[in-house]
Amino acid sequence: MTQHNPVSIPAFPDPLRWQGEPRRWELTADGALTITAGRLTDWFIDPDKGTAIDNAPALLMRVHEPCIFKARVSADHAATYDAGVLTVYQSGQVWAKLCLELSPQGQVMVVSVVTRGVSDDCNSLVVDGHSAYLRVARLDRAYAFHYSPDGARWNLIRYFTLGDSPEAEIGFLAQSPTGEGCTATFREITYLREKLNDIRSGE
Repeated sequence: MTQHNPVSIPAFPDPLRWQGEPRRWELTADGALTITAGRLTDWFIDPDKGTAIDNAPALLMRVHEPCIFKARVSADHAATYDAGVLTVYQSGQVWAKLCLELSPQGQVMVVSVVTRGVSDDCNSLVVDGHSAYLRVARLDRAYAFHYSPDGARWNLIRYFTLGDSPEAEIGFLAQSPTGEGCTATFREITYLREKLNDIRSGE
């Protein structure tokens, strides 16, 4: 596997590292990040069969305190489950994803997956087009996932914990579990060193 150098993104206070191998990636002059996942790539631990897949490429930064992380996510959805993703990662057995994903019915949806040994998968809502604003808020002992159509008013998708460990990384992921590859693009990337006070207010 190719060893990549750390990646510096202007909105982030520290460099990010690769977990998994991207087919391609690019950081443009205006701060947009593009990640292309290869064929049959995913993070998922099937709760029935127990089979685990963890070969999707992710770009991650370690965080130690409450923060808010958001971006306008888009993807070239071609095959079922192709997605652009914001993620929280602790280990191969403990992580969470907030996905803009193509459903088996051919609809682009906001999907969340929380994994603690096995994956808990939840489809939330259908999105018009192939782009949406997604947000991850790290609180003291929990996380909140949000979606927005415009980046102004936010809808709560999931409120959860990954356990008591203070160690975590956040970042970006692209996946193509059933396809030949998927390119995800992350624009208007924002990182705030602050705690979200009210996860249900819409702010």
